[in-house]
Amino acid sequence: MIKTDYKVFVFDLDFTLWDAGGSWCDCTNPPYHKDSNGSVFDSYDRHIRLYDDVLDILESLKNFNFEVALASRTGAPNWANQLTNMLGVDPYIDYREIYPGSKIPHLNRIMKASGNSASDLVFFDDEQRNIHDAKSIGVDAVYVSNGINWQLIKRSI
Repeated sequence: MIKTDYKVFVFDLDFTLWDAGGSWCDCTNPPYHKDSNGSVFDSYDRHIRLYDDVLDILESLKNFNFEVALASRTGAPNWANQLTNMLGVDPYIDYREIYPGSKIPHLNRIMKASGNSASDLVFFDDEQRNIHDAKSIGVDAVYVSNGINWQLIKRSI
């Protein structure tokens, strides 16, 4: 059982939930396709993959009735949304804020939509500027250096 005071777990996309072939998703080249094994690639055959623990983490959070949100500052929101669908992330997501700009409006909109305060959220991201922005509005933030994993989740609860 997961015990925590957090109600909403918020995740960045690039280098937090997935590796888009060593780049950000807005630097990939759609259209995306799946091979016979279900792996996702862009039109240049760049492999776009979730980090190993992602689907297990998301499923566990939902099973324990936590809300899950995405907050990404990508310049290609349509591509990011296509990838969340193709990679099987969508069924676990309650809120999504995917558009360019600071994470502050992303997190504020998630708080408003969920009816929760900053202290109810925990945010995971691979960029220090986004960690700083989250903390500046009272949201706990966890730096992700090499993709989200169970160790980072367990440290935050």
